[in-house]
Amino acid sequence: MDLVDELRSIVGADFVVTRRDQMQQYLLDETPQAVKPVAADNVIVVKPANASQVSDILKLANRTKTPVFPRGGGTSTVGGPIPTSDGIVLSLERLDRLIEIDMENLMVVAEAGVTMETLLRAVEAKGLLFPPHPGDEGAQVGGIIACNAGGSRAVKYGIVRNYVKGLEVVFPTGEIVTMGGKLLKNNTGLDLIHLMIGSEGILGVITKAVFRLYPRPAMTAVLLVSFAERHAAVAAVPKVLQAGIIPLAIEYVERDIIEISARHLGLTWPAKTGDAHIIFTVDGSNEDDVYGQCQRIAEVCDANGAVDTLFAETKQEQDAILKMRNELYGVLMPDLAESLDLDVPPARVADFLDAVERIAVQYGSRIPNYGHAADGNLHPHLMMDLQQRELLWTVKDAIYEEGARLGGIVTAEHGVGRSRRVYFDRYTDETSKQLMRGIKQLFDPNNILNPGAAIT
Repeated sequence: MDLVDELRSIVGADFVVTRRDQMQQYLLDETPQAVKPVAADNVIVVKPANASQVSDILKLANRTKTPVFPRGGGTSTVGGPIPTSDGIVLSLERLDRLIEIDMENLMVVAEAGVTMETLLRAVEAKGLLFPPHPGDEGAQVGGIIACNAGGSRAVKYGIVRNYVKGLEVVFPTGEIVTMGGKLLKNNTGLDLIHLMIGSEGILGVITKAVFRLYPRPAMTAVLLVSFAERHAAVAAVPKVLQAGIIPLAIEYVERDIIEISARHLGLTWPAKTGDAHIIFTVDGSNEDDVYGQCQRIAEVCDANGAVDTLFAETKQEQDAILKMRNELYGVLMPDLAESLDLDVPPARVADFLDAVERIAVQYGSRIPNYGHAADGNLHPHLMMDLQQRELLWTVKDAIYEEGARLGGIVTAEHGVGRSRRVYFDRYTDETSKQLMRGIKQLFDPNNILNPGAAIT
């Protein structure tokens, strides 16, 4: 029996795809075309229905030493799930059961293929909140855990890692292991759950997760504060936090870039003055609480050079502002060569923005830059003109070098994937890399699981 026949015997003939014209969507992700890895020629797409079938597939792959590429919603921007060698694309789309919303324990249990849209709507219908919001709601549960997704809400609520309480994982050798559960505290042995979170599919296949939930805030509001220039804008952010106010999200955008998004969406950017803007999203237990926070934010920003403050009173106004920010990546995509997601210490955000501006001037380009102002996670966008002039790698090298000089790291939320491996290798010390390779070898002795991703 050949490999295809054995896979069909595990999942059924209808869930094994061998024709190239029927699998194109499984060979791509959201990585910009200029740096998107090229999928291998001989790939089989397999769609298991449960952890037992995933186990059988991995046992077969381990025996035949066939590479396996786990795949969720395909929303990676670093080439993480793209099969770059001949092998099996393991799609988790059929593991799509939202198993339970536990109101007493404030937990949700979901299979790996459940989309963020499905999870968020189900949770919110119960009056609860899953605090992280990684962005693309087409992302799947297994993927956001494997990539330790972040997003704009990290400033108050943290990242996905802070909410994973239990996992079901299938190891490359086929064992199905349950880790944790509906527990708030667990100090039993080494924390294998946190080893899986952010492992980018190289240590095991996540098939089920337990997330912690919170009661949904009674009210949210959006405050748009404008500044004449970037230094004043980003300098006001720590002042707000030091005043004891922790907004749900704090986003930095620049006028010329956000207005591109506004025009594309047929909307109007409401701020009429200033070139640098901070979007504060505030939540609270009641109207007085939220209005009080907004008032204090406005006072702090006014004392630190704000030139205008707009309060989005209606949900429509709030949604429009946030949509213009959230759609920036998609709006810029047609002219985008690559989007980076470096992180620097929050106090060095202005210095990093200045450094990127100097690099842009040096190489005669425009490098749009925006991001999560309170946690230092910024997204310089390198446009296609750099690729066309064969300067893309030169400019990337310069930006990463500046990030490292300021105490930053290569990736804060998108992961290493395939497109960032060279920079991971350059800016990670050899001892750390050796330890990571040793862990990979221990879990995956035949290197079948997502080879070529995450570590070198």
